[in-house]
Amino acid sequence: QDNAPCHKAEMVQEWFDEHNNQFEVLTWPPNSPDLNPIEYLWDVLDKQVQSMEAPPRNLQDLKDLLLTSWCQIPQHTFRDLVESMPRRVRAVLAAKGGPTQYYAGKAINAICGHLTRDSRF
Repeated sequence: QDNAPCHKAEMVQEWFDEHNNQFEVLTWPPNSPDLNPIEYLWDVLDKQVQSMEAPPRNLQDLKDLLLTSWCQIPQHTFRDLVESMPRRVRAVLAAKGGPTQYYAGKAINAICGHLTRDSRF
């Protein structure tokens, strides 16, 4: 857990207590984009919205665009993100919690405005 308010809510903590024999809750570094591959996916969706000639007109248009964009993400992208986790954890440990190539790569890709399959992971 990373101490995010939604993770520390009483109801959530009670659920974890009731199900503690099913899995182990690990401490997670706060604000660690290296260990949160969903950040890459949010970036993909954001780029899709930003690339539209006209912005969504309303909330429903935005929801529709995001759902369509999400469904167009290739399945291998999700698999690659999951498979990258051991490397990400090793990189964070090696950096003693500091920035890693994954975070630096995301920043560079954001600046350049494009991603290649090899530079994502």
